[in-house]
Amino acid sequence: FSTSALMERLPSRWPKPVWHAPWKNYRVISGHLGWVRSIAFDPGNEWFCTGSADRTIKIWDLASGTLKLTLTGHIEQVRGLAVSQRHTYLFSAGDDKQVKCWDLEQNKVIRSYHGHLSGVYCLALHPTIDVLLTGGRDSVCRVWDIRTKAHVSALTGHDNTVCSVFARPTDPQVVTGSHDTTIKFWDLVAGNSTIELDIVHQMVPFICIHYSCLFLQGKLCVLLHTIRSLFGPWHCIQKRNHLHQHLPTT
Repeated sequence: FSTSALMERLPSRWPKPVWHAPWKNYRVISGHLGWVRSIAFDPGNEWFCTGSADRTIKIWDLASGTLKLTLTGHIEQVRGLAVSQRHTYLFSAGDDKQVKCWDLEQNKVIRSYHGHLSGVYCLALHPTIDVLLTGGRDSVCRVWDIRTKAHVSALTGHDNTVCSVFARPTDPQVVTGSHDTTIKFWDLVAGNSTIELDIVHQMVPFICIHYSCLFLQGKLCVLLHTIRSLFGPWHCIQKRNHLHQHLPTT
């Protein structure tokens, strides 16, 4: 499918995208001493944070790109970050098996969540309830009560690293992607998988949901699926404008 043909298939209530010139590099921000593994934005669009293989979290001013704060506490690389829309909290996860809650008014860790048996690669906050979801190399997605540190449940079923997790306000409330080439949709209350999608021998390093569309990173393109028709065909959106500022990894 071409991109134009795909857009014709999307619901008519969605606004048509406005064409713009090809993206250009606006600013390069440096300061980390290792690979930048994760990034998250303040809901108010005033600042953003980055997690790195140098074991630090840095908070940057969005308008100027200047460094505001460096948080230290992880003893291995930081893999995932999430900023709460409901509290003044930043959550981080890393290869040290640690999941931390930072109070940004005090700039210190106020809670830690223990339970993963290996590195934690991803995390997500539920948009309407005080629940944190984390996934890692132990092939498990864990559910936490962010207020009490209680381990609510473990979503098991993947056969390899859980490398992406997404939370939604409506069912299915949790979606996970894994190196086992599957995407799973979970019933958060029951703690079991309701639907599984096999992505044809492709790892699922990143997923995102927008309205009723599921986007995931493919090898050479972005794959798109509508949640309303989970067993229908996948559409591949080929990259039209290549951004060459990033160096490829091996």
